[in-house]
Amino acid sequence: MTFKALLTRKDGDTVSTQVVDFEEANLMEGDVLVQVEYSTLNYKDALALTNTRPVIQQFPLIPGIDFSGVVLESGNPGFKAGDRVVLNGWHLSQTHHGGLAQRARVRGEWLVKIPDTLSTRDAMAIGTAGYTAMLCVLALEHAGVTPDKGDILVTGANGGVGSIALAILSKLGYRTVAATGRPEHADYLRALGAADIVDRKTLSEPREAPLGKERWAGVVDAVGSHTLANAIAETKYRGAVAACGLAQGTDLPTTVLPFILRNVTLAGIDSVNAPQHARQEAWDRLGTDLDLDKLNSTVQLIGLAEVLDVYEDIIPGKVRGRIVVDVNA
Repeated sequence: MTFKALLTRKDGDTVSTQVVDFEEANLMEGDVLVQVEYSTLNYKDALALTNTRPVIQQFPLIPGIDFSGVVLESGNPGFKAGDRVVLNGWHLSQTHHGGLAQRARVRGEWLVKIPDTLSTRDAMAIGTAGYTAMLCVLALEHAGVTPDKGDILVTGANGGVGSIALAILSKLGYRTVAATGRPEHADYLRALGAADIVDRKTLSEPREAPLGKERWAGVVDAVGSHTLANAIAETKYRGAVAACGLAQGTDLPTTVLPFILRNVTLAGIDSVNAPQHARQEAWDRLGTDLDLDKLNSTVQLIGLAEVLDVYEDIIPGKVRGRIVVDVNA
């Protein structure tokens, strides 16, 4: 049978994506077949679809780094027909067909069961961005950062990771400060839980001194480069920084001084290859620690074909919050 999918092809140096009728028999190997209901558009998806970075490593390929849906067939003992599942990462949209399609065949160990408190739409409103945000929060908790320790800085606060990190942290009782280059969205960020707003320019410029005034008990950073370096320089003694993104760049222009003089912890957050137990913990916590009303305020819902009209707006930062794709619309 055939189903609707986006398919990305490469001809010379030109990468293009179209909606196609895709044969189920041409899906890649896996022991679980899923009827996809929702996917998303993330920063990594935009890098792939614009070919800004070589995310897609073989062509043609169905893009989309995550999806949620219902199991149709399973040869994996951990899943059965009817199970509601979510998949984040595991090289979808890199070397394996991704979630921007109406069906997916994947390995069962890549899947996580969706908590009963969440719908499949909720799961993609959360998506890889929200799952990554939860991994960041868990890293701060593991490092001993509790609400009484002080403010938590969230960089890239208008994006998917930042938006959901604000919502989670505020529900858990943390006081959060949102860094954004779009002050016109201050009310939106405060509604998500930000107690204060700072201009991202105060963090994004090069700094001469490796240490600054101690301001942050913890940091969730989706930006990298000078922003991450400045956030580290302003982190309090025994504070922690969870780094999960590279919107400003992949470099990290800092020194060892924050780590050896202030005992700052820098925790790298990988959402692609995280083991299943860590994924399930994150999703279980998302089922209890995220205000769904705040979550829904971050969502823009589009159909599969509309992806082609939207993805180019993501890299320049023209998109706020989460873009959820109803692949059957």
